[in-house]
Amino acid sequence: MASIDIAPVPAPDTAHAEGVWSNIRYYAASHPLGLVGAVIMVLFVFAAIFADFITSFDPIKTNSAITLLPPSHLHWLGADQMGRDIYSRIVYGARISLAVGIGSTLLGSIFGVILGLASGYIGGWVDLVVQRIVDVLQAVPLLVLALVMAAALGPALDNTIVAIAIPLVPYTARVIRSNTLTLREQPFVEAARAVGMSEFRIAVRHVLPNTLAPLIVIATAQLGAAILTEASLSFLGLGVPEPHPSWGRMLSESAAEYVRTAPWLVIFPGVAISLAVFGTNLFGDALRDILDPRLRN
Repeated sequence: MASIDIAPVPAPDTAHAEGVWSNIRYYAASHPLGLVGAVIMVLFVFAAIFADFITSFDPIKTNSAITLLPPSHLHWLGADQMGRDIYSRIVYGARISLAVGIGSTLLGSIFGVILGLASGYIGGWVDLVVQRIVDVLQAVPLLVLALVMAAALGPALDNTIVAIAIPLVPYTARVIRSNTLTLREQPFVEAARAVGMSEFRIAVRHVLPNTLAPLIVIATAQLGAAILTEASLSFLGLGVPEPHPSWGRMLSESAAEYVRTAPWLVIFPGVAISLAVFGTNLFGDALRDILDPRLRN
């Protein structure tokens, strides 16, 4: 009797992993700029997490012997006017920028989702009141409102996160409200009501999960804006105070006095800010194209 060879069936976990990697390769090939942005973001996250292992000098400790030292084999990016290693300060500054950027974006997204979901789903006077508050906040430019909040709260890491998060709330609330107004009329919401599900449970279990895709896109875009705003506040002396190394404060300490005699004090922090914002914007644009079916090819 002839034997029958049966090909081995891949395990479900292996097949799922292969499918995930296949999707990643496809999106990376179709959105190369998004891949570049993702790589830049990963590098900054890596630097922030492993700063203790990839630097050789204390970013706070001063050394008068190397004041305004140009880039060298020992101090790759040179030293500042107080003899602090610039490479170490930029790497540790990534922690501050990412902490403020992610913290303010997360906080602004949470309050924006709550306001947008309540405004769009409940409607009526709740929608009217929330939207008038959003109109007032959105009428003021992000940086101006962040300056006012930072000046009122004072220079501190936690205060900087709150000062940047508040101007981000209205943008998130607008997007979530718009999606909620569309979703609440969908058949699956009517079916949930028909089976006796409470309005709160419908909003949280059925409407909210369907707003996550646009929320991820807008949060990624806001991350770059938050990093840039933190640098601007620190440049003006209203952001993260000393001794924390901040890219914006590094610029403010050296831009006016040393831009001609020691340009590396300005160039390298400026490049770090530009790359961080550039990377998040590229990645955010790619996410928008991937998650928005209207923009798919």
